[in-house]
Amino acid sequence: MMTETELTESGIKARAREVLDIPAATEVEWIPFAGRGSDRAYVRLRWGRGDSAILVRYGQSRKENGYHAAIGWFLEEIGIPVPRILYHDPARGLILQEDLGDEDLYTLRNEPWEVRGPLYRKTLEAAAALHAWPEEDFVRDPVPLMEGFSPELYRWERDYFREHFVLGLCGVALPPAEEDALERELAALALRLTGHRRCLVHRDLQSQNVMIREGGPVLIDYQGMRFGSRFYDLGSLLCDPYVSFTHPERQELIDFCRGPGEGPEDFLDAFWEASAQRLMQALGAYGFLARERGLGRYLAHVPSGLANLRLAADRARSLPLLGRLCGRCAAALAEKTEAPDGVPPGGEGS
Repeated sequence: MMTETELTESGIKARAREVLDIPAATEVEWIPFAGRGSDRAYVRLRWGRGDSAILVRYGQSRKENGYHAAIGWFLEEIGIPVPRILYHDPARGLILQEDLGDEDLYTLRNEPWEVRGPLYRKTLEAAAALHAWPEEDFVRDPVPLMEGFSPELYRWERDYFREHFVLGLCGVALPPAEEDALERELAALALRLTGHRRCLVHRDLQSQNVMIREGGPVLIDYQGMRFGSRFYDLGSLLCDPYVSFTHPERQELIDFCRGPGEGPEDFLDAFWEASAQRLMQALGAYGFLARERGLGRYLAHVPSGLANLRLAADRARSLPLLGRLCGRCAAALAEKTEAPDGVPPGGEGS
C-alpha cells in the first residue's frame, strides 16, 4: 500500500516502475488526459520504445469507482473485450491498466459507414455477450455491483433530467397539472422497463467508451455496470448524442441486434422507450456538468441529445407528453441563444 507521500507524481512513477518492471534508468513520461465529467483522472505513462500504460486515479466519493478493477477482471475472465488491469490499490484509488491508444468510435465519427458500420456491429456483438449473463447465473462475491435498475433508479434519472436540464438549463417550469401528467407517463415507462428481462448492462455504452484496438472494440468505463434492461445499453449506443447516424444506418444496427424470435413492433417499442430513458439521464448530466461543474463543453451535445430524445419519444408512441416537453425545451434554448445574455448551446456554461 502506498503512503500519502508516495501519491505524488514521482511516487506513483516509482510504484509503476516496480509493477511494470521498468528499469530505474529509463525515463517515464507523465501525460495527463484532458478533464472528464467525473472524479476520475487519467494519465498515460510512456517509457522505452513506445511502451505505455494508463494510470487511473479515482476519488472515494462514488462507490462505483472502487468496483472498477474487480468488474474488469470479471469481464476479462468471461471473454468481454476490456483493457487488462495491471495493478490496483483500492485504499489510494489507483489503477494501472493496459493502454489501448487513442482511437475510439467517437474519433471515427466522420469516417464513412463502410468503416464505422462493421465496428458498431462488433460492438453490438460484445454487448450481446455481456447481456447474455442473466441475473440468476451471476455470483456477486467477489464481483461488486451497483444496485440494479429499478423504478426508484428510473425515477432518479427522470428527476435529474427535470431538475438540471428542463428547469435548470432550459428554464421550463411546467404547471402542476402538466407536471403530474408527465410524471404518470414517465412512471409508467419505468414500470415497463423494469419488466424487461434483467441482464448485465454496461450503463454508459457510448462512442467515447468503446476503444478500437486491431479493428475490434474494447469496452471501458464499465464501473457502473449493473443489472437492468439490455435496451438501455442499445439506446445508449445507437442514440448517442456524441455521434450522428442516418436513418438507414441506425435502422441497420437496430435490425442487427434484434433476435430471430423477437417481434419487430415489440422490439422497437422497447428500444425507443429505453432510448428515451437513457437520453433523459444524459441531458440531465449535460445540464449538471455545465451549470454545477463549469464544464460548458457538454453544452455542445445538447442539440443532438434533445433531438434524439424527441425522436425516441415520438417513435415510442407511449410518450406524447415527453415529446411535447422536448419541443418546449428546444424553443426555450433557441430563445436563450438569441438573447444577448443567453448561453449558446455550444458555449461555456457557468
